[in-house]
Amino acid sequence: MFRADTISYAQPSRYTRLSTLMPPKRNHTTSTQVGQKSSWTHPVYVQLNTFLLDTQEQILAVRTAHRKAHTWQDRAALGTVRLLRWGMDLVSGYHTRPTNTNTLSKAHIMTEEKWIARFVFLESVAGVPGMVAGMLRHLKSIRRMRRDNGWIETLLEEAYNERMHLLTFLKLAEPGPTMRFMVLGAQWVFFSGFSLAYLISPQICHRFVGYLEEEAVITYSKAILDLENGYLPRWEGLQAPEMAIKYWQMPEGQRCMHSLLLYVRADEAKHRDVNHALGNLDQNTDPNPFAARVRVQVQSVANSTGGLRQLEGNSRKET
Repeated sequence: MFRADTISYAQPSRYTRLSTLMPPKRNHTTSTQVGQKSSWTHPVYVQLNTFLLDTQEQILAVRTAHRKAHTWQDRAALGTVRLLRWGMDLVSGYHTRPTNTNTLSKAHIMTEEKWIARFVFLESVAGVPGMVAGMLRHLKSIRRMRRDNGWIETLLEEAYNERMHLLTFLKLAEPGPTMRFMVLGAQWVFFSGFSLAYLISPQICHRFVGYLEEEAVITYSKAILDLENGYLPRWEGLQAPEMAIKYWQMPEGQRCMHSLLLYVRADEAKHRDVNHALGNLDQNTDPNPFAARVRVQVQSVANSTGGLRQLEGNSRKET
């Protein structure tokens, strides 16, 4: 039995949803939630004791970046990501906004509904790699009866972070049968394929996730640009969901939709850098350089990992 003051009720979105992908909210089991603290407090953009990360500077400094493919493994990972990007663009109705907006066709107009549909589909898939990698490394650690050198927690925390992105966007729209079916199919295929690939070559998989997160940063950067240019009027001044405010510990005056997208993009940039760095390491012997407790070594970790500016991940020698 739960106390009444520990339960919060989801409120319907204030704007119209896509008729097929995002129909009106229905009564279902996720409409109520038990109030509790997150299992992982967001580690990047919070004040820790006497040291305060320069949050706004780091978030605004995030930019799109690409790590050049140096080996055939890199090229295989990059090619797979580009193929998946094409497929996701197709199913989510995403179109790049042309330079000449005077000839803008209806198909190229990314509305609030289209962006939310893309975010939901993207985040439902993005939560798979960290969970799969963490699970397989967990089983390997048990099987070999050896410690994992700190990889598991970072990977599971990444999966948790991606799930929080998804739950946040679900506060703005409710997936319909079409979207749920697409997510179900994509998750089944991606989970199976990524699990097999990680058993064969974890290094390629981390490089793959690094390239995948590069695309995520591009997606959120374009959404932020659309919002700043006035193409998404219903998001101007829209308050971020309470879940997001608590999770990212968003300060007063930075709790709008624009700030939310900046926070999410910064998360994706960090996942990009972390996975590129993990892809540079020996998967069997090297320790995880991101496993240090942030509250104790936050300054040294920030310096060694380049904050949100380390675009290709630390090399094995640097680590």
